[in-house]
Amino acid sequence: MTTAMIALGSNLGDRAGNLRAALRLMEERGVAVERTSSVWETAPVPEDQPAYLNAVARIETSLGPSELLATLKEIEHELGRRPGRRWGPRPIDLDILFYGDERVATEELEVPHPSIAKRAFVLAPLAEVVSNALPVLGKTAVELLKGVDQAGVERTGISLRG
Repeated sequence: MTTAMIALGSNLGDRAGNLRAALRLMEERGVAVERTSSVWETAPVPEDQPAYLNAVARIETSLGPSELLATLKEIEHELGRRPGRRWGPRPIDLDILFYGDERVATEELEVPHPSIAKRAFVLAPLAEVVSNALPVLGKTAVELLKGVDQAGVERTGISLRG
């Protein structure tokens, strides 16, 4: 089994419901959700779309990185995500942030996710789930979070387990 970190985001429809459904569908497909962060509401980029709800889940999986990516893409499709503009609005977005301490670089997947260190909407929930140095990056999420703009990133009282 490998520990991986998954970023979850939603800015269309029942945003919290979409995040919960994604976690449930992961579990149904044999991906064990070990821990989840708080839910954070974040300003969208680009700004011409609704605000996002974001979270991070620590999972255990026997799937390899490519198989895990394929499973996450199936879940996105099942929850209504369709191809559209890059960084456009979507009911669900699932990204592999880390896969153990491995580096993965294929046409379809780059792990660690290349933009982690620049994104407060990923680092804030990630800091709740992982306290030690991040694989490959060598710094904690808290340390990285101090170096990015955190405007528009607010913890909500929404529960993912309810």
